[in-house]
Amino acid sequence: MDIEPYDAILLLGFGGPEHREEVMPFLRRVTAGRGIPDERLAEVAAHYLHFGGRSPINDQNRALLAALRTELDARGLSTPLIWGNRNSAPFLPDTLREAAAGGLRRLVVVPTSAYSSYSSCRQYRENLADAVATVTGEGLEVTVDKVAPYAVRPGFAQASLVPLVASLRALDGMPDTQVALLFVTHSIPDTMDGTSGPPSGEGHLYQRQHLALAAYLAKEAGRQLGRELTGELVYCSRSGPPTQPWLEPDVGERIEQLARGGIRAVVVAPIGFISDHMEVVYDLDTEAAAAAERVGVQFVRVPTVGTGSAFVADLVDAVLERAAEARGESVPQFEGRMPSVCQSGCCPNLRTARPALCGRD
Repeated sequence: MDIEPYDAILLLGFGGPEHREEVMPFLRRVTAGRGIPDERLAEVAAHYLHFGGRSPINDQNRALLAALRTELDARGLSTPLIWGNRNSAPFLPDTLREAAAGGLRRLVVVPTSAYSSYSSCRQYRENLADAVATVTGEGLEVTVDKVAPYAVRPGFAQASLVPLVASLRALDGMPDTQVALLFVTHSIPDTMDGTSGPPSGEGHLYQRQHLALAAYLAKEAGRQLGRELTGELVYCSRSGPPTQPWLEPDVGERIEQLARGGIRAVVVAPIGFISDHMEVVYDLDTEAAAAAERVGVQFVRVPTVGTGSAFVADLVDAVLERAAEARGESVPQFEGRMPSVCQSGCCPNLRTARPALCGRD
């Protein structure tokens, strides 16, 4: 297999500040158009300043690029790898400009977001549309396709299972009734979840994808360890106004509730994130861990898939399958598989209609 007709693979990241002076400009870019005052942004900035103003996300993308390079080389693929961010350097338009100028004109995109919703899929597609319009307006030629949301892939499930089983071994001997397994993802507004997925579907695809993965992981980890594990989905990083409903329960609040019910240990698995970026190292490793300590509950945090070999191999498989699709060839099918080209109206922008690439609208 190869990646023809593509010239290169583009890793598309969210971005993050790497110095204290970059924090507020970064947050203003992320929240542009939402009317969030600097006073509120300053509260979020404190999370970054807690770590010296440096988000871990860019270093993790560099590590993922290196791991992808190793995997591609092992398969005899010399495909160029490039990297662009939505909200910080290397900015996506700059990456596309440099790629097109160097003859890399047809790209397959791997977003660093695995699920289906406006913020985790369509907004990436909107940013791609903006960036491509910018560089084509300068007379450069570039086109992009993307891999489908990959949290539903069997390989992603297996990559998530390995660190979960390893982490649960720390609780060998503790009765199952005293252990709570919490699968964590980024909260989003209820309305965004309700409209996630294609309009022909039943909505709530963001939540349903997480629930399906969580159910599989709890069952398979329990089978491997000989335990009866009951997992549940919880959320972190809520950022909307109090009047706007977002997905609940919050992970910290749920830990406190579980402690009152007799739970002695919580295993926190951040399946909604592919790496240990700010929502993990602050919202979980700092705030949720502190909540557990306050109520006397042991806190076990499962690593994200990161640069695990199974995850990296599955991303390369996803790229190869997308290339096969572009050549008109058939690809493996599995339950929940999403189309690489999104349906019209999939995961809509509920604030403002904007162009988006890699879809039918």
